[in-house]
Amino acid sequence: MARVLVVEDDDGIAEPLVRALQREGYDTVRVATGADATRAAGAGPIDLVVLDLGLPDVDGVSVCRALRQADASLPILVLTARSDEIDVIVGLDAGADDYVTKPFRLGELLARVRARVRVHSTDLVRVQDLAIDIAGRRAWHGDEELELTTKEFDLLALLGRRAGTVVTREEIMGDVWDEHWFGSTRTLDVHISWLRKKLGDDAASGRYISTVRGVGFRLESG
Repeated sequence: MARVLVVEDDDGIAEPLVRALQREGYDTVRVATGADATRAAGAGPIDLVVLDLGLPDVDGVSVCRALRQADASLPILVLTARSDEIDVIVGLDAGADDYVTKPFRLGELLARVRARVRVHSTDLVRVQDLAIDIAGRRAWHGDEELELTTKEFDLLALLGRRAGTVVTREEIMGDVWDEHWFGSTRTLDVHISWLRKKLGDDAASGRYISTVRGVGFRLESG
């Protein structure tokens, strides 16, 4: 389920928008200030931010710029009552991907949301309570961002893209380490052990990563 963060202080706009997004099947979080927006965006994976530029505590353009600096791949759709071309340009220059001016037609806004989420979702892999942002090279376990090394992330991303299927040792070594790899796969076992520890998993339970003896590993899809 895609997750949308709505940043809007006007209840008359935010409440029907949140209801409409939830009817569309989005996991929707609503905040009313710029400070809460940056906290919510950093607390877990977000597929799209709908951001009002007229916030009570800080200018929405500054919030947009901060969100973009924190995550270069995060789609941001701004809502603005500022119909002047220069204001729209400022928002886009701050990092917004698209904009809608108030008052807006709900159907048009939902169509813009669907389009942006569809593009972003190709780079976001969700498996159980894991979320892996391939383009941004970030991963979350629930609401907690995982601190992964380069190889640990590459390993999790590969298993995530192939969730539910067995990935052989040879495929993993070739994809994550070196396409011309030849020799021991001991380093793979070590990295699997480290990754399991960060996921709170272990070889015996295999809630996330299962070992298929003599073949490889599988990230369980559910």
